[in-house]
Amino acid sequence: MKTILRGEAIRFEGNPFQDPAALRHDTDLGIVLEAGLIGDVGPAETVVVRHPDAAVTRTPHLIAPGFVDTHVHYPQFGVIASWGADLIDWLHTYTFPEEARFADAAYAEAIARAYFDEQLRNGVTCAASFCTIHPASVDAYFDEASKRGLRAVGGKVMMDRNAIPALQDTAQSGYDDSKALIQSWHNSNRATYAVTPRFAPTSTPEQLEAAGALRAEHPTCLMQTHLSEQHREIDWVADLFPAARDYLGVYEQFGLTGRGALFGHAIHLTDRERDALREQDATITHCPTSNQFLGSGECAVQDLAKAGLRTGLATDTGGGTSFSMFDTMKSAYEVAQRRGDTLTPAQLWWLATAGSARALHLDDRIGNIAVGLEADLILIDREATPLLAARTNRAETVADTLFALAILGDDRAIAETISGGKTVWRREP
Repeated sequence: MKTILRGEAIRFEGNPFQDPAALRHDTDLGIVLEAGLIGDVGPAETVVVRHPDAAVTRTPHLIAPGFVDTHVHYPQFGVIASWGADLIDWLHTYTFPEEARFADAAYAEAIARAYFDEQLRNGVTCAASFCTIHPASVDAYFDEASKRGLRAVGGKVMMDRNAIPALQDTAQSGYDDSKALIQSWHNSNRATYAVTPRFAPTSTPEQLEAAGALRAEHPTCLMQTHLSEQHREIDWVADLFPAARDYLGVYEQFGLTGRGALFGHAIHLTDRERDALREQDATITHCPTSNQFLGSGECAVQDLAKAGLRTGLATDTGGGTSFSMFDTMKSAYEVAQRRGDTLTPAQLWWLATAGSARALHLDDRIGNIAVGLEADLILIDREATPLLAARTNRAETVADTLFALAILGDDRAIAETISGGKTVWRREP
């Protein structure tokens, strides 16, 4: 059935890091939803005339592209907000014992359901998740996303050293399991598989070589891992791979860089690494709440984005402290301010939507409001709380409204989440 969603909306006609006028604000936009796609977009009165057979729904809320979260760990749902001295301590104390529980398929399925409930309540219509070493964790993730009609990116963690025994695979089993999962899930429904070596310290050279082979054999898959999150981690990589020129050089050696490679954090890059990432068309996923929570440092997201790198925004739950992309935008703004940079409202919202879709090489499918894209949208209540209402009612520009939402908004501001043209979550009255 063809429907028209009508109301005030934001969308993008370019990258606001390159074009300050890229944000487009429509006071009365008509969006045709048909067969899961956006079939037409334009001034509402014109669109209604062009589609007289369509039912019209007028919303008082602000229509925006669904949020896109470029780096999460859905298995860490149960250990979010756990105290840890630093990244490595946090992994061994909380994350690894929790991930070991995903050998139980029923447990994985229960956490996947809980994770997607929280994701949709926060208006996230697509996320890229690390699963665990267990194939059942990947099946649970993609199966739940499929049931809800969501676009999702994910992959089985490959990890054959420097973890508890229950969380170690082998170079061969990691390759075999990943290949079988690619055949089962990649491009099935709305799923994209990502080859997923956790990070260099937890994989032997043999396993990284196997991960590189998977990438070469399945070039339409993505690859996700971690890079230069903390100084202690960087030193560890240097000890484990003394022949590598730097941290990124480890991944370069095994064919795990370039277009379609997603690197979480990338805080402490050398000039060479930054230049190489740009030249290779790799992606940086900026995880500000996680970086602050674990004391990792401050990513130079403004510099990276202006330099032309594919850059997305990420909650990094459960190292990150919130499922909310409002909180994540706020943290990104604060990190930039401490660095002496400034992120504009348009840049923040682009990072959370169209920019993150571009980071995942999915901008031809999601992340914006344009004809032919999948109809993933959120309806945002600008008066969800008394404080938010007081602030947005004083806003004189759309940029002012968007900034107030980024700083003061939370899950209560999501009135409805739409995926593939269907409502998948609606706030109770």
